[in-house]
Amino acid sequence: VQLVESGGGSVQAGGSMTLSCAAAGFTFDDFAVAWYRQAPGKEREGISCIAIGGGETYYISSVKGRFTISINDAKNTMSLQMNNLRPEDTAVYYCAADALCRSESTIVSVGYSREFWGEGRLVTVTS
Repeated sequence: VQLVESGGGSVQAGGSMTLSCAAAGFTFDDFAVAWYRQAPGKEREGISCIAIGGGETYYISSVKGRFTISINDAKNTMSLQMNNLRPEDTAVYYCAADALCRSESTIVSVGYSREFWGEGRLVTVTS
C-alpha cells in the first residue's frame, strides 16, 4: 500500500497549481479520501474530501470555489486543482485515503496507518 504525491512548488498569488496522488495496492473508491494541509506553526487541517465510493465532496470555506478535488478511476489517482492561490494557502499538502468525510466541518483523519498517507508536498504562494 502506497500513496505517491506529485506537484507542489512555488507560485505567485492568483496563480494555479495541481497536486496529484497515485495509489498502489488499493483503490481510491474503496475509501473516503481527503487532502489535508499543515501551514507553518499551525495544526494540520482537512481541506477537502470525497466520500467513499466517489460520493459527496466537501470543502472548507476558505478554499471553496477555488479548489477542486477529483478522482480518476482509470488511473487510480486523486488530484487537487488549486486556483486563485493566496499566500495563506502556503502549507505542506497531504493526500490520504483516511478520512471521515461527512461535511465541510468534518474532514478529519480516522487514524489509518502511514501507508495510507502521501509524503506531503510543499506549496508556497508568494505575494
